[in-house]
Amino acid sequence: MLFAHLKRILNLTRLRLRGPNGAKDEFLLAAIAQNLRKLAKLRPKTVQTEDTA
Repeated sequence: MLFAHLKRILNLTRLRLRGPNGAKDEFLLAAIAQNLRKLAKLRPKTVQTEDTA
């Protein structure tokens, strides 16, 4: 599912960087972005209050 998500949602149908190292770098960056999205969903939402004095 994760690879399918990368291809469909993050639009990684074609690699933009050339060669094996470029492909490795591109997939690494995509995996980092995907992990950051997961972490953002786990973070509790905080309620902001306005202090009027």
